[in-house]
Amino acid sequence: MSLQTRSVTWQDEVRRVARRVRMRVLEHVLNNNGGYMSQACSSAETLAALYLKIMNLGPSEAPMVPLPFPGVPGPGNQNYFTGAAYNGPRAPHLDRFYLSPAHYALVLYATLIEVGRMAPEGLAQFNQDGSTVEMIGAEHSPGMEVTTGSLGQGLSQAIGVALARRLRGETGRTWVYMSDGEFQEGQTWEAMQFLAFYKLDSVGIYVDVNGQQCDGAMEAVMPIEPLKARLEAFGARVFQVDGHDPDALAAPAALQPDGQPLVVLAYTDPCKGLELLRRNAPKLHYLRFKSQEERELYAAELRKMQAEEGM
Repeated sequence: MSLQTRSVTWQDEVRRVARRVRMRVLEHVLNNNGGYMSQACSSAETLAALYLKIMNLGPSEAPMVPLPFPGVPGPGNQNYFTGAAYNGPRAPHLDRFYLSPAHYALVLYATLIEVGRMAPEGLAQFNQDGSTVEMIGAEHSPGMEVTTGSLGQGLSQAIGVALARRLRGETGRTWVYMSDGEFQEGQTWEAMQFLAFYKLDSVGIYVDVNGQQCDGAMEAVMPIEPLKARLEAFGARVFQVDGHDPDALAAPAALQPDGQPLVVLAYTDPCKGLELLRRNAPKLHYLRFKSQEERELYAAELRKMQAEEGM
């Protein structure tokens, strides 16, 4: 079969979406002189695989262009909404998704755009007063259902939802996306104990193990390895995978639940697809240009990526 007639597989689509997520985030960073770029580099394939292959979601029920912030919930505010509608309806047989590291919000928005759940125009509202498209995602932000900051609280909230769903007899799974830095938090390990004790195997956790945090490399701040052995000691079913390989990412989620919470440790490169970013190591948490010359280097890299993508 020729390349011209070969059908596009879901793996091809995951890779395509991941490339475009990185490009969209880089374009945003250039336009705003800053942004969480390394998070896009490391997480793009995992988020793409979750939305395109792993999660069983219904079509988005949210407006393509996000609505303004509706105000805090309360008796006098019946129009309040969360961003969960971008992940489809709440139904007993459908999955739910929780983004624990809320600073990955820009990457999540870009993913929603690339999988057709949000309009590109929505990013123009990013970090604007009165907008739901928050820089640090909150419960009203597109794709989010709860406020997960401070870091390390998202898993506990998702567990509460998963337990309630089991008590109701619902069959849909609950997926949580985490960063490796959250395993420096005591609350995370308490949540893992809870998961294992109650045998909540409807919970699936994907972890971006990119080895980076705000202050630099994880190993230099507070090491968490051997993470797989530690999680297994807490009663989890753990898989270590290449976080940029669609097949490796999807395989654990296809296994039958066995009474243990599922944890997929996706080992990733925080400079994947953007080698220029490696110049900033070990401080990769947030990209802000130090000079116009540096900004032009990244702009040239974006043009090269767009040309390769045929844009």
